[in-house]
Amino acid sequence: MTSIGTMLYTLVKGRIVGTDSTGNRYYVERTPLRGRRRKRWVIFSGKVEASKVPPEWHAWLHYTSEEPLTDAQRAVWQQPHQPNLTGTPEAYLPPGHDLKGGHRERATGDYKAWQP
Repeated sequence: MTSIGTMLYTLVKGRIVGTDSTGNRYYVERTPLRGRRRKRWVIFSGKVEASKVPPEWHAWLHYTSEEPLTDAQRAVWQQPHQPNLTGTPEAYLPPGHDLKGGHRERATGDYKAWQP
């Protein structure tokens, strides 16, 4: 949930630049203070989680690019953005993890224990 202070600041000083595929809204300061670059920020849709910002908008938020890279063509090998799922029910659990039953296949004969 976005704080009341951020919402008020956005209403008074913000100008919307765009939204991403998950509904996050991106803003820039209307008139920056003298001698300072325009402030940029995001209002998250749903839970506030920094890993929900796609790479294109991350570059813009951190002043790496002047314009958001939203119309850039995605390469065939690029997968859609996913937020960090660590600590959620959708998190990856490798075979043998305690939360997956703690059982895994036995090691094959290609392993030799190290001996000094």
